[in-house]
Amino acid sequence: MPDAGFGLYLHWPFCQSKCPYCDFNSHVAAQIDQNRWADAYVAEIARVGAETQDRVLSTVFFGGGTPSLMDPAVVDRVMEAVRKTWRWTNDVEVTLEANPTSVEAGRFRAYRDAGVNRVSLGIQALSDPDLRALGRLHSVDEARRAFAVAAATFDRVSFDLIYARQNQTADMWRAELAEALTLAAGHLSLYQLTIEDGTAFGQRHAVGKLPGLPTDDAGAEMYEITQDLCAAAGYGAYEVSNHAKPGQESRHNLIYWRYGLYAGIGPGAHGRLPGPQGRIATETHLGPTAWLRAVETTGTGETLREGLDPVAQATERVLMGLRIAEGVTLDDLLPVRSEFFNSKIIELQGMGLIAPDPERLRVTDRGRPLINAILRDLLGA
Repeated sequence: MPDAGFGLYLHWPFCQSKCPYCDFNSHVAAQIDQNRWADAYVAEIARVGAETQDRVLSTVFFGGGTPSLMDPAVVDRVMEAVRKTWRWTNDVEVTLEANPTSVEAGRFRAYRDAGVNRVSLGIQALSDPDLRALGRLHSVDEARRAFAVAAATFDRVSFDLIYARQNQTADMWRAELAEALTLAAGHLSLYQLTIEDGTAFGQRHAVGKLPGLPTDDAGAEMYEITQDLCAAAGYGAYEVSNHAKPGQESRHNLIYWRYGLYAGIGPGAHGRLPGPQGRIATETHLGPTAWLRAVETTGTGETLREGLDPVAQATERVLMGLRIAEGVTLDDLLPVRSEFFNSKIIELQGMGLIAPDPERLRVTDRGRPLINAILRDLLGA
């Protein structure tokens, strides 16, 4: 298959507050020595760059946490180090995640001047009561103002919404999504609320203190509404939870889903680097303090560096590739094409969940809401 590209992910682990539904590696800190963090990022870029300098960089992604809490000078230093380390594609995509509470016009212009050309806003809801229930610190009015600032500053802007929230009906979501589509500028990430273990919502749900969650049937109806409204507005579902107009897809996330190579820098960041058998998996210290100290004292933030065998790589291709509409080529899955695997493909095709394509493994529109069950079925776990 064609080269899926090479990307760089940088994790900024800090937030103003911890949202009760969030299971990402995010932390609240009273004080942050941003110069120290910039030094650590630059050092890690130099270390990883030394083994990947033959790669042409397609994307950079500042994720978190809330990267829009980073001083623009930190982003500028990081981007300067990136420029000195790798050659870039002509249309390099540089994304920064932001929360509406941390959007300032001057700060955003400074990010743009540093090289950021795409912003992803965590709006999450267009309802003030629901924003409060989700633990968000912004209002709908602040979200709208933040989006206006972002759209006036950057060529490409996306935002996230969560649906199947407490006490939300299908009609309420239909109206909210219709409103969101009038606001959107080419890309939307639309996630169904999931209650994760280890989160505040998970703890409340376990003791019966998270009332009003929609039933499975109601959640499924909201998913169908999402597909119908987005398709009608020209926002194709290129991934299970991501919708875009042609050419507006997240190129960085497509590197993951197409099983490309990427470096992961920062607390809890994962990477897939080139190795003797194709891929080396890397992981880093999860805690911000542990990662920072490790970089400063040992010269690396990594805790794991492991070569992946062909079966592990093919398994990851299935896990990532079935999330996108284009699927994954069957030739890339030869290491896992066991009799069991092939029989499951036939079985799932008979159920209308896998497309009858002789060259690619693709989930049908009917199968997409059941992607996790399909993956468990195919991989036998």
